[in-house]
Amino acid sequence: MSRNEDWCVESMFLEKREENKLHNGSVLVGYDLGEQYSQISYCVYGEGDVEMVATVIGTRQYNIPTMLCKRKGVNQWYYGKDAVKHREEEDMFPVEGLLSLAKKGEDVELDGETYDPVALLTLFIRRSMTLMNLIAAIENIDGIMFTVDELDDRMVEVLAQAAVNLNLKTSRIYFQSHTESLYFFVLHQPPELWNYQVIACEHNGMRLKTYRMECNKHTTPIVALIEEQTYETLVLPEERAEDSSGENTQAEQEERIKQDAYRMADERFLGILQKMCEGRIVSSAYLLGDGFRAGWDEQSLQFLCRNRRVFKGNNLFSRGACYGLLEKLDPSEIGQKHVFLGKDKLKSNIGMNVLRQGRESYFALLDAGENWYEIRKECEFLLGDEKELAFVVTPLDGKDKESRVISLRNADSGGAPFTRYRLEASMCAADTVRVKVTDLGFGELFPASGQVWEESFTV
Repeated sequence: MSRNEDWCVESMFLEKREENKLHNGSVLVGYDLGEQYSQISYCVYGEGDVEMVATVIGTRQYNIPTMLCKRKGVNQWYYGKDAVKHREEEDMFPVEGLLSLAKKGEDVELDGETYDPVALLTLFIRRSMTLMNLIAAIENIDGIMFTVDELDDRMVEVLAQAAVNLNLKTSRIYFQSHTESLYFFVLHQPPELWNYQVIACEHNGMRLKTYRMECNKHTTPIVALIEEQTYETLVLPEERAEDSSGENTQAEQEERIKQDAYRMADERFLGILQKMCEGRIVSSAYLLGDGFRAGWDEQSLQFLCRNRRVFKGNNLFSRGACYGLLEKLDPSEIGQKHVFLGKDKLKSNIGMNVLRQGRESYFALLDAGENWYEIRKECEFLLGDEKELAFVVTPLDGKDKESRVISLRNADSGGAPFTRYRLEASMCAADTVRVKVTDLGFGELFPASGQVWEESFTV
């Protein structure tokens, strides 16, 4: 396409934008939706930092078991700790694995009835949100960010459906992965904790998942990357209730076996940490999840604590979700200087070289750092005789710019000097852009032909 071709006279975005301005007193929620446990955090805009919601007032008990229980023959439901409490009763029907059931999508048979698994998940979310009543009723929440371990097409679909079913008054409802929640949590910690690299290790007793975050300070904005690794075989022995009726020798033998298993787990974990830190400067480390409560990681802790700050806890992801929502609605100065390029992110800026009012200019269409499943952009433009669109792809990793061209084959302008088109851009994966172009005609003399072109290209 020639540079002097007057092919695009004017462009403008038509996307509907919600008023994102927050006011003092706006209540924002970070909801960590887990397979076993869920957690809720919140902040009141302009009135302090992110806080956790306790399941019992005045305690630091934040875990909400992700399960429901239905009483036989009546429409009586329990959630969370009450569901755990009643699950063994004869007239109860417990429902666990709500997140997996919703993702699987198959109907759940319960007490002679059939239930939509997403509706059950929505019921759990709605009931658990009543813990927020002392701060704000669910209908008065100004925004919510859901975070889950992994986001894929199906999980996005489930969360979107659940969000609609909640009937919240706000449309500020977003989703992000645990990895992105870790990024936002770290971003809001004192700078000395992430001057260099940061590692986080999450253990739920059955598996270990590690994260290593580093920032490339030689780019503008500063690009943050997080490397993930999962170890399914680092399983800890189950904690059993003491049985006073058993033989002492048998109990002692079981204790020795358990301690041996802990020592082996500690040695393996130490090896993993040494490999993660080898040749790198790590400013801080976070040990997350109930798997670290038993204190089996003595050697590993000694290694971690030598030259860095180490923290143990289990509320990082929920708080990170709340920080992520804050950054989305009211970006901080440090947030604007950084961009996170996770596997759910578009990693290139995508735009077009256009003519505006007779001058060449760059028209930004899609921005790197956005979650691919949230990208929906729309604009209108005019084309002359040359019926093709050229997109400029600029990777944020420093690689050379590339061009992607879409031809509007067999376009019928009906004799019009220019034709108006609508361009709709979205993404069907983190590396695939979907483009839809619609002929809008050119005034009353040249009505729209109704032609539509749909193509995709990789970035």
